[in-house]
Amino acid sequence: MKYNKVVIFGVGLIGGSFALALRRAGVVGEVVGFGRSQATLEQARQLGIIDRIGQDVAADVSDADLVLLATPVGQMAALMAQIAPHLGVYTRVTDGGSTKGDVVAAAYANMGDRASQFVPAHPIAGAEQSGAAAAKADLYIGKKVVLTPLPENSPEAIARVRHAWELCGAVVSSLTAQQHDEVFAAVSHLPHLLSFALVHDLAQRDNRDQLLSFAASGFRDFTRIAASSPEMWRDICIANRDALLGELASYMQELDVIHQALAAGDANQLQEIFSLAREVRGNWTQQ
Repeated sequence: MKYNKVVIFGVGLIGGSFALALRRAGVVGEVVGFGRSQATLEQARQLGIIDRIGQDVAADVSDADLVLLATPVGQMAALMAQIAPHLGVYTRVTDGGSTKGDVVAAAYANMGDRASQFVPAHPIAGAEQSGAAAAKADLYIGKKVVLTPLPENSPEAIARVRHAWELCGAVVSSLTAQQHDEVFAAVSHLPHLLSFALVHDLAQRDNRDQLLSFAASGFRDFTRIAASSPEMWRDICIANRDALLGELASYMQELDVIHQALAAGDANQLQEIFSLAREVRGNWTQQ
């Protein structure tokens, strides 16, 4: 399957890597980029990520084979409303958002009958770097991409979007939007929230510089994701706040158990907690 024309909104890490991966696979003709920053778009063009900077949304999406929304999730509703009236009959749309319930709701609210052409997706391949310069042709190789198809999606639409991500090297699976948001609240959104919170806590202390001067690999590993885009993670946290609040409450209960064990000097309970955590993580990393 060849994609004669691909239109990408947001040519940073996710969108740019998608374009480069399809180029590497030799299955894309022209890539057109849209975005908020002319400088970023020009950089993407110079890096060979896009062939040209889009000037007319209506004209470019009308004959596109595939449209990727690779912006922060907070911007997607407006983009959907903008492109929906102009989508070609055979144009398929996907996204790279880290939450799905809000994106699906936005599609129904802003795309009308055209929502059937939108197949939501979440590539599990982010990094703390952002922007066009961070894009890599091999970003998705061996990485998971989760589709959350709509009941209105045709088998052909799902197959075309699935195939595009597979051509990027991804391993594609499917969940419902609700399942997706519950899973990723636990294993992605909560860890980012905790990482940001720890760095924010230390940043407000009078001896911040002294503390950071002694921070080593453990601190670096735990807080690496706090270098991610604040705008993107603000949108993700708000979009998935119900599931995230549930996970945060569960985590606070776990911290309370550890607090009580520590206050009581209960070495056995601490060892039980740490041992189970080590065992589960060890099994996971070997998968």
